[in-house]
Amino acid sequence: MQQGKLDGLLEEYRSIWNNRLLHKGDCNSEEILTEAIKRELLDENSHPRIRKSKYEKYFFAIKRIINSSVSEQTKIALIKIHMEIMETIS
Repeated sequence: MQQGKLDGLLEEYRSIWNNRLLHKGDCNSEEILTEAIKRELLDENSHPRIRKSKYEKYFFAIKRIINSSVSEQTKIALIKIHMEIMETIS
C-alpha cells in the first residue's frame, strides 16, 4: 500500500480508537499501524489479569470498525490488515 494511503489509514485507525497516541519514533505508518493492531489483538494494553483472548479482541475490533463512521473503503482496509495480523500471531 502507498505511504500516503497508509498515513490516512493510520489517522482513521486513531479516530476509531479514541485518538490513541501511537509511538512514532523512526517507524513509518505501516509499522506503527501493524504494531498497534498486533498489541490490540494480543490485549497488551490491558492488565494481564483481565486480558481477553485474541479471538475476543479480534471480534471486538472488527465490530468497532464496522460500527465506526469511517468510509467503507477504510473499513475494508482495516479489516484486511486485522485479518493478516491475526493469521501471523500465535
